[in-house]
Amino acid sequence: MIIRGHDAPTEPAEPGVTRQILGHDPELMMVRVVFTEGAVGYIHSHPHRQVTFVERGRFRFSLDGTETEIAAGDCWFVPPDVPHGVVALEAGALIDVFTPARTDFLAARAASSPR
Repeated sequence: MIIRGHDAPTEPAEPGVTRQILGHDPELMMVRVVFTEGAVGYIHSHPHRQVTFVERGRFRFSLDGTETEIAAGDCWFVPPDVPHGVVALEAGALIDVFTPARTDFLAARAASSPR
């Protein structure tokens, strides 16, 4: 299946943050997350494994209480149930990959779709 980025819908995630599901099946999901400068991906945890690639921008990344500055071309891995979050030091975008797929993202997308 081909997913064209310009055709995939976006949805608000948090203030200054939009999410775009780029592809998924029950076992795997890829999501682009776009941040305005200063936007926050609040500290959270989930049972999914996550790897994130910084497509563009600079972020302060927190993993289990340890903060690190990351930039375009960097990536990180988040084990299941470990608290993590980011602050956009400049406008940017992240590519998140989850296993298994985030059914909560799919439910939110379905709930926000026009009926």
